[in-house]
Amino acid sequence: MAHTRPEIRGQLRSTTVVLGGMGLLAAALTACSSEPDKRCVDRDSYQMAKGYKVVSDRNCKTAKSSVHAGWYYGGEKKGSWVGDGSFTKPGKGSGGSSGGGGVHRGGFGGGHGGSGG
Repeated sequence: MAHTRPEIRGQLRSTTVVLGGMGLLAAALTACSSEPDKRCVDRDSYQMAKGYKVVSDRNCKTAKSSVHAGWYYGGEKKGSWVGDGSFTKPGKGSGGSSGGGGVHRGGFGGGHGGSGG
């Protein structure tokens, strides 16, 4: 009976390592593959107090829609309305923009041209 006890401890340790590793792998895959929060909205339905009217995803997936629909990213949903988001899909990573230059330097005229004299 003394011989089986170390074997059981070794099996428990290896099982714990495998299960712990699987949990980390699952968490990493979830974080990497998460799609930004998006909703299909009617672009012509904007109201200052409510935002945009959320419509069926079908309207954003087909060109033959009866509404002027588009994907709306982020924002806060209130009932069947959403606001404080954007029609621009967020880029990967943090703090950057998905296109163009992020920082523009210069004052009036953006640094193009000569001196003011």
